[in-house]
Amino acid sequence: MRPANEALIVIDMQNDFCPGGALAVAEGDAIVPGINALMEEFRAVVLTQDWHPADHLSFASQHAGAAPMTMTTMPYGPQVLWPDHCVQNSPGAAFHPDLRTDADLIIRKGFRREIDSYSAFFENDHETPTGLHGYLSERGITAITLVGLATDFCVNYSALDGARLGYAVTVIERLSRGIDLDGSLDAARRDMAGAGVTLG
Repeated sequence: MRPANEALIVIDMQNDFCPGGALAVAEGDAIVPGINALMEEFRAVVLTQDWHPADHLSFASQHAGAAPMTMTTMPYGPQVLWPDHCVQNSPGAAFHPDLRTDADLIIRKGFRREIDSYSAFFENDHETPTGLHGYLSERGITAITLVGLATDFCVNYSALDGARLGYAVTVIERLSRGIDLDGSLDAARRDMAGAGVTLG
């Protein structure tokens, strides 16, 4: 069992990010058994869940003539326009059916229409908190291990924010999978390593 000051954070293991989903990550479902097993080692386990309204502004469908996976600019900066995914209360937003969900906390993110939220800690303006930092601080957590989907987006942003907040951060790559949009996976690895994140 890991020390009480360490937490496992499982990022967005939802149907829409797994094969057959609206924004599928290749082999996204293959990591579920390993994640379930890893949960046994931690006293604190947190799950995150993308939780978008149907008219979320990160969806390409909300921008006339825009194609999914293209870029736009939001008030908070560059934004990928995604296919509609993880719409609140839809089957796609549900956790993968084989994932253990007996976690201590579930953080829902991306529920504000005007702003996307990759990180488990902050929305994409890097200012609006999700509440995770407060929860971990209250529990005396100082080290976090991240797994899940996708390595180069939500896992990456969560790792960078965690490091910026002073946590000792580890990302287990064998229990994560990436989208790799125009080289985003290599860029994410460089950014995480540069921020002091341990890539395990």
